[in-house]
Amino acid sequence: MTARALVCLALAAACAGATAVVSPVAGSRTIQAPAARYEVVRSYPHDPQAFTQGLAFVDGVLYESTGVKGRSTLRRVKLENGEVLQMRRIPDEYFGEGIAVWRDRIFHLTYQSGIGFIFDRVSFERVGTFSYPGEGWGLTHDGTRLIMSDGTASLRFLDPDTQRETGRIRVRDGARDVEHLNELEFVRGEVLANVWQTDRVVRIDPKTGRVLEWIDFAGLLTAAERARDVDVLNGIAYDAATDRLFVTGKLWPRLFEVRILR
Repeated sequence: MTARALVCLALAAACAGATAVVSPVAGSRTIQAPAARYEVVRSYPHDPQAFTQGLAFVDGVLYESTGVKGRSTLRRVKLENGEVLQMRRIPDEYFGEGIAVWRDRIFHLTYQSGIGFIFDRVSFERVGTFSYPGEGWGLTHDGTRLIMSDGTASLRFLDPDTQRETGRIRVRDGARDVEHLNELEFVRGEVLANVWQTDRVVRIDPKTGRVLEWIDFAGLLTAAERARDVDVLNGIAYDAATDRLFVTGKLWPRLFEVRILR
């Protein structure tokens, strides 16, 4: 969510675009679900001024939302070089959060305002608004329902037509709640969620809320890149047509195509 000074997690070997295999989650006695490794397939340029809050890849197009009041945007981005092809500014009083591309619309959350925007997918013109209690963090959909995070261990389900909440689940690893669920992506029947203030992503069973796996992405950025003014990992996008998974972070200079190893 908001920018905070973080103590860097353990840095793994630098990966400069070539394939690199990184060790799974380590050093946490509270984690019960298995840990997975990943490899970098390719890296792409990413706007280092983008405070990434939401990411989606649909029909060959990368969509991104960025946050911070007065700087929040909705963007269409060229994956290959990071060029911003189209951008809409969010009104200055709102802190932009997660997005979900649903048919011909883009649903866009805001942080603490209790309001979400609905934009036309092509023109980026605003075509509606909706409201919700509490905070807005991440957003995705499963083809039937919008799935929303609010910074807690809960995932909410919303009707895309009415935006009304139809249910929610509590996300747990064993008996432990997994708090600070942030940016979301629906991948092959499961929800992937960034865990805020960490480099970790959890795989979640959307029927039960059970954590199926942890993926620790520490090591994606080089030590030199970490020394810059970067923030936490945040941003997951899935290209269903080619089975590609992308991740990036707030103010990160690169976006990565990754493959999960099991």
